[in-house]
Amino acid sequence: LVKLVDRTVRTEHNREAKRPIYIVGESFGASLALIVAAHNPHIDLVLILANPAASFSKSLFQSLMPSSHIIHKQFQLPVGTIMWKLRMIHEMQSYLDSHLHTVKAQTLVLNSGKDMLRPNKIESEKLSSTLKHCEVRSFVHHRDPLFSDETFDLVATIKRVNYYRRGASVEYFLDFFPPTPSELKTILRPFSWMYTAFDPVMISTRDSGEVVRGLGGIPTEGPVLLVGNHMMIGLDAILLVSSFWTDENITVRGMAHPLFFERLKKGGKLPGLSFFDVIKVIGGVPVSATNLYKGLSAKSHILLYPGGIREVFHQKGEEHKMFWPAEPEFVRMAAKFGATIIPFGSVGEDDSVHLLLDSNEQMKIPPLKTFIEELTDEAVRLRSDVEGEIGKQLLYYPLVVPKLPGRFYFRFGKPISVEGREDVLTDKEKANEMYLEIQNEVQKCIDYLKENREKDPYRNLLARLSYQCFNGFDSQVPTFDI
Repeated sequence: LVKLVDRTVRTEHNREAKRPIYIVGESFGASLALIVAAHNPHIDLVLILANPAASFSKSLFQSLMPSSHIIHKQFQLPVGTIMWKLRMIHEMQSYLDSHLHTVKAQTLVLNSGKDMLRPNKIESEKLSSTLKHCEVRSFVHHRDPLFSDETFDLVATIKRVNYYRRGASVEYFLDFFPPTPSELKTILRPFSWMYTAFDPVMISTRDSGEVVRGLGGIPTEGPVLLVGNHMMIGLDAILLVSSFWTDENITVRGMAHPLFFERLKKGGKLPGLSFFDVIKVIGGVPVSATNLYKGLSAKSHILLYPGGIREVFHQKGEEHKMFWPAEPEFVRMAAKFGATIIPFGSVGEDDSVHLLLDSNEQMKIPPLKTFIEELTDEAVRLRSDVEGEIGKQLLYYPLVVPKLPGRFYFRFGKPISVEGREDVLTDKEKANEMYLEIQNEVQKCIDYLKENREKDPYRNLLARLSYQCFNGFDSQVPTFDI
């Protein structure tokens, strides 16, 4: 079996050496794939392994060998066949125990969660700790064998983990496949409560200056660069991007912190990467100048938060405050590709949570200080060489008390065209002028929302629920006049 798969893999590699080869296996087949990967460390392999049988000695199979006659009566399998399979699994595990460290392949381990004969969690932990490039996902509500469960979507899972690629590494724009409606519905289902709790109000501005409710003022053709402020913990980004998907069928590629895509060490205190799969499915991209360049050159809609982590993990009294770098990091690139810049502001976190302990206060408590430093050390640092507030990139868990939810409000200002302003490419002063113009527009949007939300009769959750009780829960709740 190993020789057969080996020959197939090498044939495919010789045919197209620059493309990865995917090997998908379940149970014994998953372990077979690991052996093939150990034999071929020089070939770019991606392993998708469901319930791998790689720990025979820890498995119930070990205790079943003396009971082969009982198994024969129960499952009507010849005793010889049973013993042959058990010996083969034992031989396979013995080989893997001494060769697993040679596996260089990118590996995704899938657990069905309902396999009583294999200790899936133990096996996953073993592979994750041994293999350098390994991620684990659990599907506790799917039956075993996983690939025979008609409700399990293998393609959607590969996309969800960002494991689809055509070359040596993932190209976040060329390799991206938008989620199907059913995939989008599935991935957003855990966040449906947010739409009820915060009932976001979207207001946009057309080129003519006309202000409209909804996203009708956003150009449908890219490149478009959406630039605005971030709320605490970044929950606003999910509402924002998903609204573009569902309301306008526009794919917005959000520039996100690298911590959503990679870790500097395994088994740390940050949530597992699976916690952030939704960001990858709806188009999230690690923020970098290279990815911004690729996105604009692909005429995409790009979402950028210049304040980044500093705005997400702000201090007490800093709600809706902007912390942008001094340098106009994105202006020249937007001008290079003739992108339309849409400044926007968002407010509402102060109506939903009350911050009890911010990072400054937690850093004064020795155990919490150590915890924050460990969290921060697990993620790639951005702007570590920048002085001032924007250079403060501490990761921490804000201690908050939830309030009876208010409402989230988003206002998109009038589109800013770079047409006729190509001088920002060569003139630093002109680039700074445009940068300040964008910041001022974002601040105007924030001020507009803070002022006008006071006139919203349905700002409070109870008022919105009362309206929907009388008008139907699918009805759109009104807001202030625009």
